[in-house]
Amino acid sequence: MARLLQVFGFLSVLFRGATLTFQSLAVGGIVFLIFVVRGAEEDSAVLRQACLRWIRRSALALAAMQISYVLANSIILRQSADMPLRDVLGANFVLAAVIGIAAAFTIIVLTAPTRSTSYADLLLPAAAIIASSVMTSHSMARLDYRAPLVAFTALHQAATATWLGGLPYLLIAIRQAQSPEFARRLSARFSQLALVSVAVLASAGFVLGLAYVGSLKAVYGTSYGAMVATKVVLFGLLLFLGALNFQLVRRGPASSILASLKRFGEAEIGIGITVILTAASLTSLPPAADLAQDRVTSSEIIARMSPHPPRLGSPSVQELPEDAYAAQKKAFEVGPLSTESYVPGQTGTRPNTPAEKAWSEYNHHWAGILVLAMGLLAFIAQAGKISWARNWPLAFFGLSAFLFLRSDPETWPLGPVGFWATLADPEVLLHRFFAVLVIVLAIFEWRVQTGRVASGRGRLIFPVLIAVSGALLLTHSHSLGNLKEEVLAELSHIPIAIFAVTAGWSRWLELRLPSENQTRGVMARLWPLCIALIGVVLLNYREM
Repeated sequence: MARLLQVFGFLSVLFRGATLTFQSLAVGGIVFLIFVVRGAEEDSAVLRQACLRWIRRSALALAAMQISYVLANSIILRQSADMPLRDVLGANFVLAAVIGIAAAFTIIVLTAPTRSTSYADLLLPAAAIIASSVMTSHSMARLDYRAPLVAFTALHQAATATWLGGLPYLLIAIRQAQSPEFARRLSARFSQLALVSVAVLASAGFVLGLAYVGSLKAVYGTSYGAMVATKVVLFGLLLFLGALNFQLVRRGPASSILASLKRFGEAEIGIGITVILTAASLTSLPPAADLAQDRVTSSEIIARMSPHPPRLGSPSVQELPEDAYAAQKKAFEVGPLSTESYVPGQTGTRPNTPAEKAWSEYNHHWAGILVLAMGLLAFIAQAGKISWARNWPLAFFGLSAFLFLRSDPETWPLGPVGFWATLADPEVLLHRFFAVLVIVLAIFEWRVQTGRVASGRGRLIFPVLIAVSGALLLTHSHSLGNLKEEVLAELSHIPIAIFAVTAGWSRWLELRLPSENQTRGVMARLWPLCIALIGVVLLNYREM
């Protein structure tokens, strides 16, 4: 149970992200079916059945995620707060989950293949799903202006589902369309729906931002504000891709643009899921407007982020605390050492010592040197000037070994804590995951760069893993025993996540776009630049 408590904070964000994703897919599919497919002139029975099938699958996945989250949350509450079962069953999150699960199963029943072509009745369970999600949002916990905040949250989530959740169904429609012209008309209808959704999403998001963030100082001074800013940046990327799609739909013959539409749509879906994961991270953070004290100031950010020479010398293992993992475990047992409120899934923390900070800076700076070198070599390889530069992915092996040895000095092989015991710590587990991920990146991308894999899905492993690692970094939190230090650490990692997501999906577009599409050349130069910029950010990382 202690291990479950430790990983719960991380898992809750993933559960919430998965729930929001499948919620958007189910609701977005229903809206697409009713307002895009049904308005088509041609007979689209095959397309309707394909949409119904994916709506049904999304609803089933949503129900599974809701059930998993309720079970995990209930176990945590019963064990950590000693709550009786009747009190747990009466909790708001249980009621919300029951509504969401019931609505999901209703959608499964109503999307049976044998049903009629009238789908208006699907809107009621879709609305119930949105309502169940809003019940566990920050808006329901507010004492002031609760009703309008609930309404704007519902509009925000419904617009997100209509736009981002409808994108996969647009790709299905393009593939299932009887003719290129029919696919183009469907794309145009969805573009009009997406424009309205984007306007509603942005307007509702602006109002919610004013309520939950409140000021510019809170944007950069709190973790919540920084994550909201991250959502805005990713939203801008989505708008850029959406604008490219919008232009494609309205110019040129339909047969020559469908392939590009599908590829841009794939990238939009990937970035959209990242936005949803970011939104899930926000639910685990207190609104910035509620944190008037201990905000990071602009002068503190400038002092921390200003350029400085990298740290190329490391303290010895003997200079570090004898057993940091055991100290954290003891702190959790006796009570938190910081002034933060207890949250199930979080361990007690203590401020890092100067030696620990120096160790961490050394790790980030040498990793930055390796990543910057890879980005520059990748850029040279893309230019085709030096053939041996295409072996740049092999540097990932050195980065993986470095991360495995240095990320967590209290663990095996440098520290006294055994390998398996530390996997209960979500931060250590994520570090191990990234070490393995880097090896996979090296193998697949080296084979692609050197021509050993010239086609097929193997080429897409690198961009997918880079984009996924960036998305996961947005769920990665730090317990440093000091609220300001946690915000500063967040501010240093958010640019890395954004560059990683951009690099992954720009590489995806380079590989997937038709050769005649001029955007392909831009993407081919964008992703090496993003990798190099990740290296620059790592080189400037500081903790003191």
